[in-house]
Amino acid sequence: MNEVMTAMYERRTIRKYTDQEVSEETLRELFKIIESTQSWANSQCWEVVEVRDPELRKALQSTVPTKNPAYTAIVNAPVLLAMCARRGQSGTLGTSEMATKHGDWYMYDLGLATQNLCLAAHSLGLGTVVVGWFDPDKAEGIVNAPEGVEVVSLIPLGYRNQKGVAPKHKLVESFVHVDTF
Repeated sequence: MNEVMTAMYERRTIRKYTDQEVSEETLRELFKIIESTQSWANSQCWEVVEVRDPELRKALQSTVPTKNPAYTAIVNAPVLLAMCARRGQSGTLGTSEMATKHGDWYMYDLGLATQNLCLAAHSLGLGTVVVGWFDPDKAEGIVNAPEGVEVVSLIPLGYRNQKGVAPKHKLVESFVHVDTF
């Protein structure tokens, strides 16, 4: 098995981190991975806000329900990434008209960028958790997102202080269909 496939099998959600700082060099390496991610017609609709300031992370934590298992990770990770998308760029044919019935593809493109980021972070010994259960409108105000930019997810990132556990997955036979459903 190659390194990419190994990372895909081994990457787990991590919510506990050491105090070790994540270097700017490491972050730039991760951001270069996002830069090279495929997107609809190369629209690259993503924007990333790197949040290190403890007060801003605390403010962003207030957007996350306390019942969310990642609640404490928001402030305990050395870095918090707000993964954002520019609306109306992805899924178009160079106009404001959406090309498919699915409309704006920003969630798809951000999913690709996020997965690449998380796999690359794992390969560098870092842990991540993708937080989607939060108040995006409130988070957009905290990170000062301009109009037309949405905060899609929050990603605490740091050196792992736990070993992730593999969840149960559906078996291939339960979701692959040949020729027809």
